[in-house]
Amino acid sequence: MGISLETPKNWAEFSLGQNPMTVALREVTKEDLPIFFEHQLDAEATRMAAFPSRDRDAFMAHWAKIMSNETGILNTILADDTVAGNIVYWEAAGEPNIGYWLGKTHWGKGIASAAVAQFLTKIEARPVYAHVAKHNFASIRVLQKCGFQLAREDRCDGDDGEELVMELRSDRCATAANKSTKT
Repeated sequence: MGISLETPKNWAEFSLGQNPMTVALREVTKEDLPIFFEHQLDAEATRMAAFPSRDRDAFMAHWAKIMSNETGILNTILADDTVAGNIVYWEAAGEPNIGYWLGKTHWGKGIASAAVAQFLTKIEARPVYAHVAKHNFASIRVLQKCGFQLAREDRCDGDDGEELVMELRSDRCATAANKSTKT
């Protein structure tokens, strides 16, 4: 799908154009990891996530650990069959959590909202939580579109920034996930 560098006159036409993008999820494979590694090297992405990038060895060790956890759900986000990012589920301190990371070239296209909505249909646990940097308005909006609401404010782990803990108590996002997966 070609993208014009001109600002569209009607943003709805841009996101719902003649060639809508298909967003799909599949299990993470080892072949996805180098792409995920490159995504997390972007300085703006790490600032938005309030999460530092890792060097290659630390990144691969982290993913080896989470891939060996049999209770987690790890999905690759595909946008028109291109690896756009990842979305994961895990439990920490008795709380079910989701997290996602989208490569910067895939931002602002509705991919994250579609992926989160689809992913939440795979998770039975409610409530489910997502931690987001307080300054990451785009990610907060993605979560809100999927039915998450503010549960509490915290401090980011190992950072001076603040984070919001968003909570989904019901299956409100199921309606969004059952709509077309084209954005």
